[in-house]
Amino acid sequence: MTTEPLIQTHGLTRTFRVPRRSIGEPRRTMTALAPTDLAIRSGESLGIIGESGSGKSTLVRLLLGLDAPTAGSVTVDGTVVDTTKSARALRWLRRETGLVFQDPYASLDPRMTAGRSISEPLRALEIPGDHRARVAEVLTQVGLDPDMADRFPHEFSGGQRQRVALARAIAHRPRILVGDEPLSALDVTVRAQIIDLLRELRRTEDLTLVLVSHDIGVVQNLCDSVAVMKDGAIVEHGATADVLRAPQHPYTRALLAAIPVIPQRAE
Repeated sequence: MTTEPLIQTHGLTRTFRVPRRSIGEPRRTMTALAPTDLAIRSGESLGIIGESGSGKSTLVRLLLGLDAPTAGSVTVDGTVVDTTKSARALRWLRRETGLVFQDPYASLDPRMTAGRSISEPLRALEIPGDHRARVAEVLTQVGLDPDMADRFPHEFSGGQRQRVALARAIAHRPRILVGDEPLSALDVTVRAQIIDLLRELRRTEDLTLVLVSHDIGVVQNLCDSVAVMKDGAIVEHGATADVLRAPQHPYTRALLAAIPVIPQRAE
């Protein structure tokens, strides 16, 4: 790993105007993300955990340039992410990043075959080379038969659809893979398989992984470091083993205490 951060934020902030409830009411704002400083090294895997509404997805959208910050900045590999520019001007960022969503069925166009979905970023980003061969290559990487490229999303199981979504996310060879709850819609057995696949892809593709998850077990299995978010702020950040073994913030302790434990049956 290099010491220089691949992704860095300085005072990154996002607020939203709250609709007025009456004509005379003064304008109000809601803080979705408090001023945030964060550094992610190349090759690192960072887990972002917290309750719904804690700001996890807002942070990720800002890191990916999918939303504009109210204040502060995001820098990726030394280049500032400027969301005021055109979509074409941000193409460099799209090449650097791949995104996997929570629900693979919703994120795949039901009218497009798996092969077309996987090759879509190759066409959109004008990646040179044999796109058909690349589709076959990434399908093999994610544990699917290349012949499955001609199938439609409804012809796959849930786990297979998430593998297709992963194949699409890495087809253009990004350096950063972002997962927004990519395992929560899968059953336990399939989830374990996708965890193994993500671990292998991270190793073979030298990926920097940013994983949003409410499942602390997933973060423990996949992430070197963890950021705990509450009310739009990172309240604790450190090595995953250290944070989970000896949490310093009361909110982190409360999250860990809420994990259900199956009691041992007496012999």
